[in-house]
Parts: sequence; structure tokens; C-alpha cells
Amino acid sequence: MAEENIKIYKWLYPIAALYGVGVNFRNLLFDWGILRERSFDVPVICIGNITVGGTGKTPHTEYLIKLLRKHFQVAVLSRGYKRKSRGFLFAGAETPMAQVGDEPYQIKQKFPDVHVAVDANRCRGIGRLCSREVSPEVEVVLLDDAYQHRYVKPGINLLLVDYHRLIKYDALLPAGRLREPESGKNRADIVIVTKCPRNLKPMDYRLLNSQMSLYPYQQLYFSTISYGALRPLSAEGLCVDSDEIPLASLAKDTKVLLLSGIASPTLLQEELEKYAGEVELLAFPDHHDFSAADIGTLRQRHASLGDGPKLIVTTEKDATRLVGHPALDEDLRCNIYVLPIEVEFLQRQQETFNEQIIRYVRANSRNSILHKTPDAHRT
Repeated sequence: MAEENIKIYKWLYPIAALYGVGVNFRNLLFDWGILRERSFDVPVICIGNITVGGTGKTPHTEYLIKLLRKHFQVAVLSRGYKRKSRGFLFAGAETPMAQVGDEPYQIKQKFPDVHVAVDANRCRGIGRLCSREVSPEVEVVLLDDAYQHRYVKPGINLLLVDYHRLIKYDALLPAGRLREPESGKNRADIVIVTKCPRNLKPMDYRLLNSQMSLYPYQQLYFSTISYGALRPLSAEGLCVDSDEIPLASLAKDTKVLLLSGIASPTLLQEELEKYAGEVELLAFPDHHDFSAADIGTLRQRHASLGDGPKLIVTTEKDATRLVGHPALDEDLRCNIYVLPIEVEFLQRQQETFNEQIIRYVRANSRNSILHKTPDAHRT
């Protein structure tokens, strides 16, 4: 476990305590029914966390999309973090990234048949998204990063917990990274410990089960990250399928400049170091909007790698903010490669997880009588 690496600012505990009072009071208002949760006649699955920082929401959302789009018309609703628009916005094929945010844009580009919308007011967003005027054929809604948005009562509350920062050992903001106390996990129907090492032993799983301290009604899963082949950045889209470079085929003397604007680039850097001779990190804050000066820094750092085989590697999310950047010339663009990631379940849990999700959606579809019974929207 990595609890010894979790940095806690103990001198901020007094402020964290005040923050906790406010969060707990708000949750009590929902628990007592003073603040109302709203259910919908369409299956709603919430994917979120109770920590600040990357727990893998986007790859897990994409996993659900790939699973459900074979059987249902899927819609994704996000708040569209750092977008330059307001209110409800339904994303089309030509909608600019700046209008919807990097993650919704990434999902729309990768899955054109999936309906994607953004709205900070999730109740309004679901209503508009499933309306006759927008997309009445929607059969399931995936709520991205809405675990704290309790005005919506989802059928499945899916909580993601980073293996390297278990909530048991974390602290409330600003001393730690918890958005709410550890007890907030009790609202989850499914908990996934993400970014797990592949070499976990049976004893490790038993320890994780004990540390999570879940109730019998909660299902616990474990997932890890799988890395795809490097794809060249394209001026027309996120990436192209031609000229892919498997990581294993990288020459041992290859120098890599990792351009990151995500919350936790450490695992990605460690993965690249398994194959490349040298990996340098050029890190920016999560969801960073690259400026012309940033592109200039990127150009200088790439040049400083010297002669020999070298390339720039970035994430799919960062690529959405690089595509079409006016300061990115073609010479630099042709050296940038995108590394896609996917989710894999450990302990042969994939079939069980898939069955639980599909069974819920089928039982609560608009055409099902089951969803009309009390609390049938719950798993």
C-alpha cells in the first residue's frame, strides 16, 4: 500500500474541520429530506469520487460506454469543467472543445454515436438531454463526476478510489484531498479501487477489502490501467490509427518528453520508463489550457533532448487541448504522440461487473414495468 506516501498538511486540520462541518450539514439536509433528491424515468449511473485529483473517471466512463452502447442508446452528462459556455449545451460533431470542456470533447470524438451534453445543473441537464426536443431515444445516462451532486438520485452510484491514495488514510480539504468525510462512501452501490498493480496477491485483496470497510449491500471491484499503442496527433482530430507505435517497439535509446496536464502523471511516467531510455516530464496543472508560451516551452524542451530518436508523448485529454492550437506548427506536431489508456478489471471480475450494470439498465428502462415500483431504480 502507499499510505505512507500520502501527504497530509496537518497544520491545516482546523480549517479542514470547519470545512467538514459544512459538508456534513449539507449531507444531513439531504438525508433528512430537507434538500430533495430527484429520480428520473431513465436509468442513471453516476461515476465519481470523494477525492480531488485523478481517480480514473474518464477511462471508467469510456468502459461503461463501450459496454452499454452495444445494447442501448447511451448519453453522457458532464458539468464541462473549464468550458467557455454556460447552461445546457448538447455537443455536436463540430462543437469546439472550449465550449464543452476537454473530457466531454474527448468522449464525443471517440464515440460519435453517443449523446454528450454539459450542464452544471444535473437535474436540468438530464431533463433537457432526455427531452423530445433533444434526444428522446436515450436509454441510459452516465453522470460524469457527480457523486457530490445529490440533487440527482442515481440508480447506481459508482465510487472510484485510487489505490495509491486510499480514502482511509486521507484527510479533508485543505489538509488532504477529501471532498467529504470517508463516511461519504456509504452512499455508493459500487466501489472500484482503481490503478491497482497487476501483481497484487490474495493477501493484498483481503487487506483492501478490510481497509475499505464496506457494507454488505456494496460491491467492491478492482481495476488497473492498460496502455495502448502510441498514435500520432492529427490536425483534424484527436489521433489517427495509422503509424501506431507499440510501446514495446520503442528503441532503448529513445528519449521521451512526457507532456502532462493531468492530476497524476506519475504512473504514466513509470510506464514509459519501462520502454524508453530516458523520460522527462513537462507537467502542468490538471485541465491546463495550454498557452502560446507553453507551446514555446514544449518546443525548447523537445529540442534540448538532443540528437537521436526522440518524441513527445501526451494523454488523450491533453491532446484535446493541443489539436488545432494556433501556436502548434506542423514540425512540432509531427513529433507528438498520444497514449490511449483503458480499464481492465482484476480477479476475473469483469463479467460480474458487466452483468450487474446491464441488468440494472434493462430492469429500469423506460419500457420496463419494473422501474415503476418503489425504489426499483436502486441496484
